Amino acid sequence: MTIQNNGIGLMGWTLVLALTAAAAQAQQQEPLSIARQGYLFAGGKYSTVKGRQVMSGQLYAEYQIPSRQTSPYPIVFLHGGGVSGSVYMGTPDGREGWAQFFLRKGYPVYVVDGVGRGRAGYQADVYGPPSGPPDADGAERRISPELFNEWPMAHLHTQRPGTGKPGDPFFDTFFALTHMSGIRGYSTVAALNRDAILALLEKIGPAILLTHSQSGTPGWLVADAKPDRVKAVISIEGGSPAFYEYATVGAPEWFKRGEKARPWGLTSEPLTYSPPVASASEIEAVEEEKADGPGLVKCWLQKEPARKLPNLQKVPIVMIQSESSDHTSTDHCVAKYFEQAGVHPTFIRLAAIGIRGNTHHMMLEKNNLEIADVIYRWLAKTMASSATKTP
Repeated sequence: MTIQNNGIGLMGWTLVLALTAAAAQAQQQEPLSIARQGYLFAGGKYSTVKGRQVMSGQLYAEYQIPSRQTSPYPIVFLHGGGVSGSVYMGTPDGREGWAQFFLRKGYPVYVVDGVGRGRAGYQADVYGPPSGPPDADGAERRISPELFNEWPMAHLHTQRPGTGKPGDPFFDTFFALTHMSGIRGYSTVAALNRDAILALLEKIGPAILLTHSQSGTPGWLVADAKPDRVKAVISIEGGSPAFYEYATVGAPEWFKRGEKARPWGLTSEPLTYSPPVASASEIEAVEEEKADGPGLVKCWLQKEPARKLPNLQKVPIVMIQSESSDHTSTDHCVAKYFEQAGVHPTFIRLAAIGIRGNTHHMMLEKNNLEIADVIYRWLAKTMASSATKTP
């Protein structure tokens, strides 16, 4: 497993980040130069419900193509649960988001609203009732974890602008952008978004996927299904650890084991294994005897000898982990599962390279562009390396 720094020492990262902050501030003064922009829908099918013909299963994508394009591949931004693609279009306190950052770097960007979310539309006759409206208390706990201390690293959070409470402009805007939790069922959400993202790649060609949280699982499924179409996966605390859910919120039962939501290892839907498996029941799960350290869960891995994931081995992957998220206790298990299956992700712990105090919605926090630059540098190095390889 590649950890933390891709060969750049801590002092080197500190200098890089200081220069990046100054450059980003200067760059934001320049107008964006966009050659083309628009939107499209991908996926979706017609069905007849209660005598009416309806459409469901489609995603919405808003795109911008820079005037000076430096990358042959666009970045597809996939959001997490309870929000839409707007989290990448700016921050609640008015700063530029990750979409603009990468647009300035010369990447075409496609910002997605997932199936049944935002401008993709919710078809209740097909999806069923949504899993619940957002509430202010839940939003406060997500962006102000240090005020509640519901998971082991929550107290380390420092990067949220404002008070993090209703009435504060940052909080109010964040709460306004939250959505219904959406379609019920982990497996259903993963399968619908997998199919819609695959349809999007059929329309736009090969792309880089940037996933966050809930979109991590369909991201793995898409990369497994079409590794030739996925040029890299940037996982921002994407998906969940192998096999079982964990209760990561609420002391003292932070790590209480929940349901077996991912019988295929990292997904609820089938992945390609070698040797092949006919059903998920052939993949036997074994829990580690002890955790890697304090505040971390014990991981579930495959029973040895472990099967490999040959399609995902073909795709460059970087995993970004913050210092104070509920995912900080579990995401190392995703990396360990990949390593056991012959996939070698770059696993960057932001705190280890001097980027401290972030939580799960790091793309909205005060240092969001510093984190974007870490991603950009990994991506530039990885794409350059891929381009020099002999087919």
